[in-house]
Amino acid sequence: MPVTRKSLLSGGLAVTLLAASGYLTVQLRDRDRQPAAGSSAPLITAPAPTAAGTASPAGHRYERLTGPDRTVVRDARGGVVATLTDGARTAVLAGPSRTFAEPSTTTATVVTDAWVRLMPQPWKPGAEQEGWFRTWFQQSLGSTSDDVLAVATQYVSGAPAEKDAKGVRFKGDASFGPLNPNGSVGNDLRLEQTDFFDYLGVPYTFADKVAKQPDKTRYGAFDCSGFVRMVYGYRSGYPMLSKDVAGPGLPRTANGLARVGPGVPVIPLTTAPGSETTLRPASIDPLQPGDLVFFEIDARTGARLDHTGIYLGLDTDGHPRYISSREEADGPTFGDKGGTSRLDDNGMYAKGLRNAKRL
Repeated sequence: MPVTRKSLLSGGLAVTLLAASGYLTVQLRDRDRQPAAGSSAPLITAPAPTAAGTASPAGHRYERLTGPDRTVVRDARGGVVATLTDGARTAVLAGPSRTFAEPSTTTATVVTDAWVRLMPQPWKPGAEQEGWFRTWFQQSLGSTSDDVLAVATQYVSGAPAEKDAKGVRFKGDASFGPLNPNGSVGNDLRLEQTDFFDYLGVPYTFADKVAKQPDKTRYGAFDCSGFVRMVYGYRSGYPMLSKDVAGPGLPRTANGLARVGPGVPVIPLTTAPGSETTLRPASIDPLQPGDLVFFEIDARTGARLDHTGIYLGLDTDGHPRYISSREEADGPTFGDKGGTSRLDDNGMYAKGLRNAKRL
């Protein structure tokens, strides 16, 4: 994503920078009402839900809501323990509270008990009766294994590296891309078009059967869509495509993910009447942690959506905050270097927000 965005900077950026660098800290505080790590949630044996909701023998109740169409699962005390959106594989489960912090770039932290995981299949009403869901839910509710949010924060500045059994580094501090020989600070300093397999340094065969080789000069880096593909694709198991086409997987770019990629539109993309000019949404209320958010922040690309990231939730100041790989920060961040990560101010990213999807 290019750095020059003069047309959007006029809104003013609230930039909070700290001199000391620091890696993301995660603190888990178990709650008595949650299953202990490694325990199993009760087996679901509920009949199909009704409009008023249906209680299961295990004490869970399934309630149907709209905007978007979804099922919420409540415990015996009425607390929401899961949100399952029609047509989406992304589920948000209640679990132990944890804190995400990136003190080198922001004083804000995100404290959340939301755990975002992919189901084996897209949700549909009544799926709580099906064996695949009962098995998945039993294994997932209360689990503290890495979820989408934890994975996303494993690439910020200073994050420790880890290799798999084959010696491939699959997590750790990532950069955005190599320096642009024709760029400068504030003017396309780093090159785009760096995908997740460049970070890994290994070839990859996509769902459309296209195989690609990594660029050695881009090792340890990925751009904004490459970051999303690393988190949701390589690490979480969502299929990926080699280019921007509609199909059974994640397209390559932010524009492709937003316009032809899979997912349930929770904030629709709208345009001004009689033009291709995309508009800032009037409300971001439907967002939930794990949603993909899309932006138009470079005037040179016209109506093309040129940035994407993952919504984390509200920070401790009550502001909606997201994480993405950015040229200005040279990699993934939910901090405020080069522009606030808030979606509710008049900063570059909030003004450039255009739509959101739930995978």
